[in-house]
Amino acid sequence: MTELDSPGSAPAATGVDDARLAGLRRWNLALTVLHAAQAIAVLLLASSFALTVTSSFPAGPPGTAVPAPAPLVDLGVGVAIALFLALAAVDHLLTATVLRRRYEDDLRRGINRFRWVEYSVSSTIMVLLICGYTGITGLSALIGIAGANVAMILFGWLQELMNPPGRTRTTMLPFWFGCVAGAAPWVAITANVLGAAQIPGFVLGIFGSLFVLFMSFAVNQWLQYREIGPWRSYAYGERGYLVLSLVAKSLLAWQVFAGSLAT
Repeated sequence: MTELDSPGSAPAATGVDDARLAGLRRWNLALTVLHAAQAIAVLLLASSFALTVTSSFPAGPPGTAVPAPAPLVDLGVGVAIALFLALAAVDHLLTATVLRRRYEDDLRRGINRFRWVEYSVSSTIMVLLICGYTGITGLSALIGIAGANVAMILFGWLQELMNPPGRTRTTMLPFWFGCVAGAAPWVAITANVLGAAQIPGFVLGIFGSLFVLFMSFAVNQWLQYREIGPWRSYAYGERGYLVLSLVAKSLLAWQVFAGSLAT
């Protein structure tokens, strides 16, 4: 049995006690309902608006002109929005019910693997939607951006894994590596926004608000591991993730959804 599988073998994370865990369970149950309700509402109200993924494959040896991008597949925006909301709802439901014991044991160890698994999928869908709305539709570019975003999330997981409770030294290397990986999608999106001849106002609103919110996740983790103010409590940081997840997903969902209806 490893240290991660034996709750009593290591110190508990700061601020993670029975009362805080009960409060976090209520938060997870509430967020289950809020995310699920929004997913259902989006599916019921969604139009047929879709973003087209394009491809442009070489037609000859190196140096041969690459053909113009061609439509590859249409991705329904309403379905994509409902999917990342539903993923969040499932994550919160499982951690509040059938996986509650594992979730709470993990929190005592200063880690939440379920958060990182869900974020690796849901936040990637969110970033790809922003890409589509800012004109990044090429298959290769989207694959690269998705990979960079997933890497950022997994570095967040590694940051927690490498800094267990009771440590004598805190390393921030995974955090900073994650920041580098996570910056790549936003550099690409910013380049498209700045280079576009015209960008609708609602797309600029999506870009600005989601950039700030995505950076807030990094700030939340930095404050946790710098142990600043109430973030000395791991449970406080966990609640911060819950709030940020709800706000970011809800804001993107309704901004993108409203934009799809107006398009």
